[in-house]
Amino acid sequence: MMKSFSRLPIAVTMGEPAGIGGEITLRAWALRQENIPPFFVIDEAKRLQTIAAHFRIDCPITVIDSPEAAIEVFKTALPVLPIDKKIGSASTLGSPTPSNSPAVVASIDRAVSLVNRGKASAVVTNPIQKSLLVSNDFPFPGHTEYLGHLAGSCSPVMMLAIEGLRVVPVTIHIAIKDVANALTTELIVHCGRVTASALQADFGIQCPRLAVAALNPHAGEHGRMGTEETRIIIPAINQLKGEGIQAFGPAPADTLFHENARKTFDAALCMYHDQALLPLKTIDFASGVNITLGLPFVRTSPDHGTACDIAAKGIADPSSLLAALRTAYIIALNRAKSLSNG
Repeated sequence: MMKSFSRLPIAVTMGEPAGIGGEITLRAWALRQENIPPFFVIDEAKRLQTIAAHFRIDCPITVIDSPEAAIEVFKTALPVLPIDKKIGSASTLGSPTPSNSPAVVASIDRAVSLVNRGKASAVVTNPIQKSLLVSNDFPFPGHTEYLGHLAGSCSPVMMLAIEGLRVVPVTIHIAIKDVANALTTELIVHCGRVTASALQADFGIQCPRLAVAALNPHAGEHGRMGTEETRIIIPAINQLKGEGIQAFGPAPADTLFHENARKTFDAALCMYHDQALLPLKTIDFASGVNITLGLPFVRTSPDHGTACDIAAKGIADPSSLLAALRTAYIIALNRAKSLSNG
């Protein structure tokens, strides 16, 4: 156990019941001696017990009535706060169904409500099957947008992090052919502002340094291979600098992520999804953490999907969930310190 921890536990959501969320949550508790902060999961106890027995995971489960009981229970068992909506059993592992969508959303709603009411220190979300939620009239493309809605229609920013590298994709889940049209100076400035603020409050970096990646090869070579750098990206960098934020670029992406280059910035603003995630997952595929910046509450998540293709095999790696729990704990502490000093 950690030598000291918050008085509030972390709320972990169920995620897609047919995916690996249940398995990695059980395995995370079994590894609780490895500096894991106390947490509870909003799920169905019987489902988790079935998964634990099937995969022979040594993880006793105790149903709790409220988050207040979680820290004491966590010492000897995984605390489970029951979910109101009925969900499928462990026999559905690997076979997602839209019928479980209401329970998936209800688990997220309850976790956010508990954090907002001061009953939990942070939300850690297990992966969801976005396509199933959308088919069940879920009007959001993913977790990030839905959490922004729950927070009052704010515009959160996605950060992915491993030890030694933080990246922020300015555009996220869109086709490559649409990236150039989606990029605007205003969007880059918004991501830069939110990122700089979060690096201060959430990570304790007083003077954060932002690298801003170019869109085109060789940063466009003065317009020969694209004009987005001069028309969109450089004006954004200048605006961020004018607001007192240390930003530099546009930096050619092919030279931005080697070991020495990574030492020159605290986070990199990247122009599209794979530009951000490719270096991060190449350096450390298993331990990436998805962090939602700009929310009034702390939210992290494993940086992987539901992995339904391996959900019935018992081989899921909990490393990313463990990293998400540790990161959520650190951010919650830093935010508390920032508020007390502010």
